[in-house]
Amino acid sequence: MRKEVLWRKTSRIIIMLAAELDIEPQRALNLFYQTQTCRQLNDERYGLHLMSDRYVLANLIQEFRHGVLNSAN
Repeated sequence: MRKEVLWRKTSRIIIMLAAELDIEPQRALNLFYQTQTCRQLNDERYGLHLMSDRYVLANLIQEFRHGVLNSAN
């Protein structure tokens, strides 16, 4: 059951990311899966899966602002 819940959470975050960046959901999906935040979300040791969708989105935006993802454009 946990994987299904995480899958839905990930979907919501990707849709929110697309809206925040004003890009297509497919592009947001591609960007999301290249991030450290995505890796941490899928690793229970970090506890990110317990945080709100908005909190995770804020982490993603912060990651993009700090240039961690060079291919963001």
